[in-house]
Amino acid sequence: MKVFITFLTACIISFLLYSGIQMHQFAEGVKNDTARFKHFKLRNEIQEGDIIFQTSQSSQSKAIQLATHSKYSHMGIIFKRDNQYVVYEAIQPVQLTSLKKWIVRGQNGHYIVKRLKNAETALTEDAIKKMKQVGSHYLNKPYDIHFEWSDDKIYCSELVWKIYKEATGIEVGSLQHLSDFDLRDKVVQSKMKERYGNNTPLDEPVISPAAMFHSDKLITVAGN
Repeated sequence: MKVFITFLTACIISFLLYSGIQMHQFAEGVKNDTARFKHFKLRNEIQEGDIIFQTSQSSQSKAIQLATHSKYSHMGIIFKRDNQYVVYEAIQPVQLTSLKKWIVRGQNGHYIVKRLKNAETALTEDAIKKMKQVGSHYLNKPYDIHFEWSDDKIYCSELVWKIYKEATGIEVGSLQHLSDFDLRDKVVQSKMKERYGNNTPLDEPVISPAAMFHSDKLITVAGN
C-alpha cells in the first residue's frame, strides 16, 4: 500500500507539473499570437513616410519630457526595406531599425503613428524616393547630444524634420530655441549641466518631438 501511495503521489505531481508547463506554453502562445496579430494589424494601417513616436527609455528621456511637457521623447520615419517596415531614426548612430524592434524598445511598447493630412498628394512615390535619398546623407552620422542645428551630428526629431523639409518643402512643427522650453525642473537642469556646463546655448534652434507631435499638419493613424 505504501508503495502504491508513493507511486500515486508521483503520478499526481508529474501531472501537475506537466499541466503547469502546458498552461505556461499555452499562455506564451497566446501572448505571441496577440503580438503577431497587433503587428500584422499595424502593417495594414501604416505607410511609408508616416512618423512614429514613443517614450524612449534613454537616460535623457525624462528631461526631454519635462522640458517639452510631452510624454513623447523619441521618433522616426517609417520606410520599407526588402518589403519590411523599418524606422529610420537618429540614435547612435543614425540607422534603420525594424519596426517591431523599435516598438519593443520603447516604454511599455507604446507608440503613436501620425501622417500628413495631405499625404495622398504630398507623399507620392517620387516624394518617398526623394525622402529616402535625402535621408541617406544622414545615415551612420553620430547622435547629437547637444541638439545643435548643424548636419555634422543629428538627433531624432531633427532628422525627421530635415528629411521632410528638404525632400518635400514641408515643415512639420515649428522650430524653437532652447530658451523656449521649461528648464526649471532639477532633472532638466542636471542634464543641461551635464551637456553644456555653464554655457547653455539658449538661442540654438531646436525642433522637439513634442512640436512635431502636435503639428496641425499631421493626423493620428495608429497607436496602442
